Amino acid sequence: MNPERIVAGLDIGSAKTTAIIGEAVGESRRSTIKILGVGQARTTGLRRGIVSDIEETTRSIKKAMQDAERMAGAQVDSVYAGIAGEHVRAMTSKGIVAVNGDEITRADVDRANEVARAQPIPQDRELLHAIPQEYTVDKSQGIRDPVGMIGTRLETEMYLVTIGSSPAMNLRRSVERAGYRVRELVLEPLASALAVLTEDERELGVSLVELGAGTTDIAIFHEGKIRHLATINYGGNSVTSDIVHGLGVTQADAEKLKERHGCAYEPLVDPADVISLPSTVAQGDRQIPRELLSHIIHQRMDEIFNLVQEEITNAGYANRLSGGLVMTGGAAAVAGIAELAADVFGMGVRVGVPSENIGGLSDSVEAPRFATVVGLAIYGGNKAAGGNAGMIRRRQIGGAGLERVAGRFKTWFQDFF
Repeated sequence: MNPERIVAGLDIGSAKTTAIIGEAVGESRRSTIKILGVGQARTTGLRRGIVSDIEETTRSIKKAMQDAERMAGAQVDSVYAGIAGEHVRAMTSKGIVAVNGDEITRADVDRANEVARAQPIPQDRELLHAIPQEYTVDKSQGIRDPVGMIGTRLETEMYLVTIGSSPAMNLRRSVERAGYRVRELVLEPLASALAVLTEDERELGVSLVELGAGTTDIAIFHEGKIRHLATINYGGNSVTSDIVHGLGVTQADAEKLKERHGCAYEPLVDPADVISLPSTVAQGDRQIPRELLSHIIHQRMDEIFNLVQEEITNAGYANRLSGGLVMTGGAAAVAGIAELAADVFGMGVRVGVPSENIGGLSDSVEAPRFATVVGLAIYGGNKAAGGNAGMIRRRQIGGAGLERVAGRFKTWFQDFF
């Protein structure tokens, strides 16, 4: 085990906190991650993806991380932590520079990126990712890598992702209180994309829909790049509370019913199926048709999917997603979810399970709820294997300037997306 190649991913979700410890194997940016340990804990200090109780969140992080460390037989001091929620904003920014010589160099590209990135960020926000989308040389558009081309004017289009400073600060504080350092915050849908999307899907156009407990996150990829991000304030918890109200059961029992007997697509349920409800003495023995439970789940999920559809349409990608739709997150594990989604979206749908670029104890993470945390570990593994370091070293800037620029550029995601 090489200590320099050990990475930890931490996904603090509204329902569960999950930690993964892995080892980066291989040299390229497409290194694989050998999973050594997995830990989980119930989260109670988060609401809609935002820390609402630092003490409780710290406790969840500590338990998940310690379980993962015990399983891996390795200790870590820093983590790649996921962040998401309605405070995330994205915008496109342009940077234009004159080319110094005849041929465009890496330094010219870096200057154009720097201009595009130098947008004023409000005080209550911080820049999370700066992702170059495409370049234009003179009048030629849609260029992916302009280095070596002949031209006098270079333009870059960049996707800037910002987050609220206080949610980020509280997340970092919770991790630090648990005894770890946040090496980097990574946007959760981008991490999940690393774990479950294929390059073909990203190229053809795909919508990644992450069905979490508190929120549903949407990331649209087209021609290999991230094009749109959105968050909807409904998720698996909305379904659970509908079951609580509809069937008169406790929150915990509603979760169990959803997991054991739930089906998100009513036509799949046999009308003859009957299930027993947990009940108090006063309620007596209660039985209901399984169709009733399915009806409750179907209605709410249908509503969530319609909001997602609206978001995709408003973003202008309604008929441009040839790669279809990929669902991840805990709520994507409910039976019938893909059938319902295919019905609503009218396109190819699959449930995304981490399987690419992973080894070791990979069978322990083969569920849609592990997509984000596996993606965080893959991201960290790519960094450890030199995926990003190589790119920073290539910059043609002398001495001290290198460190300054590397720090200022935050995270270039171009090596990953």
